[in-house]
Amino acid sequence: MVFKSGYIMISIYEEYLTKEKSLNFEGMAALHHEIVSEVGNDPDALELYDELVCAATRYSGIRAQWFLWNREERMDKDSDRTSCHNSLIVKCNQLARYLKMQGKPADWRDALGYEEDDKYNRKRIGDFGCYIAFINAINAR
Repeated sequence: MVFKSGYIMISIYEEYLTKEKSLNFEGMAALHHEIVSEVGNDPDALELYDELVCAATRYSGIRAQWFLWNREERMDKDSDRTSCHNSLIVKCNQLARYLKMQGKPADWRDALGYEEDDKYNRKRIGDFGCYIAFINAINAR
């Protein structure tokens, strides 16, 4: 159920779960644990992971404000949101490619899916980016 107050929407987690290609917290946590395990202490992988976290944080900041902006603000910021989303996908791909070169399975990347296979996989990757930003933020207390 999503509630509207003016142009601000009040969202709940259960509504998100009804969306196409949504990932529940447990699924996102499992994918994140795979990444963390595969990255380990590899300095190059850690640098790529840091870049992924930065891209996820930028993207999630824009996405979190989406319901707070009116139509004109959304139109004005849409190209920035798309650019940040593209950057997040690139960072996922770069990390997965590197890990595979190191002999790691990087199955998490396949589990997120590819936009070429299904347009909703793009949203799924964005959701996962928001999860990464969320985990980073709550651990920064």
